[in-house]
Amino acid sequence: MPGTKKLVIVESPAKAKTIGQYLGSDYEVLASVGHIRDLIEPKNLPPELKKGSLGKFSVDVENGFEPYYVVSDAKKKTVADLKRALKGADELYLATDEDREGEAIAWHLLQELKPKVPVKRMVFHEITKAAIQQAQENTRELDTALVDAQETRRILDRLYGYEVSPVLWRKVGPGLSAGRVQSAATRLVVDRERERLAFVSANYWDLTATFSPVTDRLPFPSRLVRVNGDRIASGRDFDDRGQLSSGAITLDAQSAQALADALYAPGVGVVVQSVESKPYTRRPAAPFTTSTLQQEAARKLRFSARQTMSVAQGLYENGYITYMRTDSPSLSQQAIDAARSQASKLYGSETVPEKPRVYTGKSKNAQEAHEAIRPSGDTFKTPSSLEGTLRGNDWKLYDLIWKRTVASQMADAKGSTASVVVAATTATAVEGIAPRSAAGTLAEFVATGTVITFRGFLAAYEEGQDEDRHGQAEPTAEAKLPVLTEGQALGIDDVEAKGHDTSAPPRYTEASLVKTLEELGIGRPSTYAAIMSTIVDRGYVTPRGTALVPNWIAFSVVRLLEDYFGDLVEYDFTASMEDDLDLIAGGEADRVDWLNGFYFGNDTHRGLRKVIDNLGEIDARDINSIALGEGLTLRIGRYGPYLETPSDDPETPRRVNVPEDMAPDELTPARARELIDAPVIGDRVLGLNPDSGKEVIAKDGRFGPYVTERPVEVPSDISDIAVDAETGELIDSGAPVEVSDAADATGTTLTKAPPAKKAPAKKPAAKKTTLPKERTASLFKSMDVDSIDLGTALKLLDLPRVVGLDPETGDEIQAQNGRYGPYLKKGTDTRSLTTEDQIFEIDLPGALELYAQPKYGARRASSALKEFDADPVSGKAIKIKDGRFGAYVTDGETNATIPRGETVEEVDFERAVQLLADKRAKGPAVKKTAAKKAPAKKPAAKKPAAKATTTKAAAAKTTATKTAAAKTTTARKPAAKKATASKTPATETD
Repeated sequence: MPGTKKLVIVESPAKAKTIGQYLGSDYEVLASVGHIRDLIEPKNLPPELKKGSLGKFSVDVENGFEPYYVVSDAKKKTVADLKRALKGADELYLATDEDREGEAIAWHLLQELKPKVPVKRMVFHEITKAAIQQAQENTRELDTALVDAQETRRILDRLYGYEVSPVLWRKVGPGLSAGRVQSAATRLVVDRERERLAFVSANYWDLTATFSPVTDRLPFPSRLVRVNGDRIASGRDFDDRGQLSSGAITLDAQSAQALADALYAPGVGVVVQSVESKPYTRRPAAPFTTSTLQQEAARKLRFSARQTMSVAQGLYENGYITYMRTDSPSLSQQAIDAARSQASKLYGSETVPEKPRVYTGKSKNAQEAHEAIRPSGDTFKTPSSLEGTLRGNDWKLYDLIWKRTVASQMADAKGSTASVVVAATTATAVEGIAPRSAAGTLAEFVATGTVITFRGFLAAYEEGQDEDRHGQAEPTAEAKLPVLTEGQALGIDDVEAKGHDTSAPPRYTEASLVKTLEELGIGRPSTYAAIMSTIVDRGYVTPRGTALVPNWIAFSVVRLLEDYFGDLVEYDFTASMEDDLDLIAGGEADRVDWLNGFYFGNDTHRGLRKVIDNLGEIDARDINSIALGEGLTLRIGRYGPYLETPSDDPETPRRVNVPEDMAPDELTPARARELIDAPVIGDRVLGLNPDSGKEVIAKDGRFGPYVTERPVEVPSDISDIAVDAETGELIDSGAPVEVSDAADATGTTLTKAPPAKKAPAKKPAAKKTTLPKERTASLFKSMDVDSIDLGTALKLLDLPRVVGLDPETGDEIQAQNGRYGPYLKKGTDTRSLTTEDQIFEIDLPGALELYAQPKYGARRASSALKEFDADPVSGKAIKIKDGRFGAYVTDGETNATIPRGETVEEVDFERAVQLLADKRAKGPAVKKTAAKKAPAKKPAAKKPAAKATTTKAAAAKTTATKTAAAKTTTARKPAAKKATASKTPATETD
């Protein structure tokens, strides 16, 4: 109808901007910026609700698990803007993503906005003009079954996190969390490290030889596989305890070298024993799903899962690729035609098979509402055509997606693989090897080579491979052998005996962990990026290169969960939850019945509530202890892991901190004993402070090396002590002294003096005098606890150092070291110093010059870690700086933290622009302000909380015959209350 206005709501501002280009002027496209409502924190519930069944979780577990939702403070302005826009609209289009989260966002918008105009659910999988127009013409009703599934998942995570996390706080440490997917992922990483800890390496030897035909001398490599008919052991023949697990024989260094020498001796006969050739065929990989995209981007581009999803989100919202959260590898007919057409045009018609390829998903719990991740549109834009539009990581990921999509519709690569067995017979028997006959020893070598005769899809793309634990991966490179015939004589160019040690199972990388989670059916691929970040942020895992190394605290967490919450971290149980959520999403199961079973128990589930109520006594000391050997225990304490072993004093065991950079599998019993037996570093007496007479000591503490003072413990009959100002040693002060026979713990002999005169008796003091705390000072990063001298220590203890007085204001300028590095302080005005040494070196003119510069101006320009061109939005230069919370990108107006898993080196101009754009899209951070305390006069009359009943309307589904029952949720306005600090269990969000 002419003159009507239609309001379209999507999740992100970038998506809104792109869609707005394809809609007419009678459409207004706004963004909700993700969820507008969520479960309220229980501490923020109205007082009258805190004591009921709603109070613990903000979910009424006794009345149908009804959640208590509120609009977050950060989204109140967004909701107000949406309501204002809706007032002038004649139609409302809810155009959020077509998955559980997107459907839930649409439902929450419907409940909060309460539209009085027609509402249509509009869905699309790519942001192109054709896709948007098609979505306009094919709207549907809201799918309440999908909303139920999302709500069930959200409540499940709240119950899991709020029940289990407090147990971790009490028995392991504060700030920890548990979750149905993150706990399973953490257990996988810990289980792999346990395997590495238990692993025993085995040593074996083999031979490599280079042969060549006598006629044309074209050399080729080969490997020894049999000796006198017996197979030679390789890495796969040993178990994880280092024991031979097959009938193969082993060669030691001596016998292997003897065989190599014998093959060089005169009289050795070498012939081709057999030649076998087989056809070689290799199929292209399926188009990308969320999981395979994360894996391949990790292999080829070194992206973290979070980085991959961030870049993919931007490509989708700007119309370059289809929706990036999908479990389906299938392509629409439009995409198949586009890929085949492009492959034929670019690589030749012979590279396209007669029939299109059809792919189906093999992973558990696949949600195949979407097609695979592919370039958008019915004609794909080639990466070369976008080089001026897309840059950096955006272009790299698009290029990867384009190649994979086009290659998926191309022909198989074909060729042949030849396998050659070479027999070499020594003239005499070899010492250390059981003789075959008087004729000598028969050594059989195998060489293989693959010749690609038709490259097919390899012309466009080749999938990366993860190496297995034996360092071998599927061969992808072409390897040729010379033309050989059976019985042909060969010459020996080289023979080398090689020793090998079996390798422990490799640690998980993000790519391999994502692959394993998907294979086990744990979680959703769309959530794996968040899970990877969670286990790192919680301190359970530390990335080391691409490997994920578990921290010791993860061992304690996993052990507690295994011992007391076994079902919750069982991989099959966790995977079955996803199956159940799928049943709810399909309208085949009831959310309330399922939650009742999970929480209170039924024939299938023991019930989380019953588990919590029957935990019994948990021995925290035992949970946080790992026996490494006889009398040697690793304990996980509040300040980190340490080793404990009995000492001469049975009441006080010897304790030694474990180095922070030591991975768990590196802490073998032998290495632990070395740490225990190593001489104590620190507690080195540097001398006496000439001003105070106190002893100055260098120590190595939990938080690094430092120096401190302590009083010299001398008998009370000392009357006077003099200290040499240069050496810090005791000297004769002129008073009679005597030397004590006793020495302190450092071996320093103490000095006695005659007793002082007895003072007149006085009345006892009314108050007890508290001794001042001894001074301490951390060493600079450039200093070493073993080499620091007394003079430097005294300078550290005397900090802050007075640089001088400001001639204009008369304020004192001090140089000191702080939590975030060295700085100058003048009243409340501070300036950062570039190095710790400047604390001692800077003089008054230098300090005044520093204060003369703008605090955040040119002075800091030189401290940028990286500098780029101007941001296209603000027009100001982009810089990467190092802040108190890590490296961040800034243009002087907007600051965006570089995500965990990305390094400063990886961030280029395009990525920096994207980070700033994402931060602007989120809007400014909401500052929390304490509520003003009301005057304590007349008590205010209580006003009944307003109730607004929201209804989840039943939606007709074309694929299901079930009619969803009307669902009500009571939303109350929380009463104002004084803010109090409390622990809040963390729950994961899919």
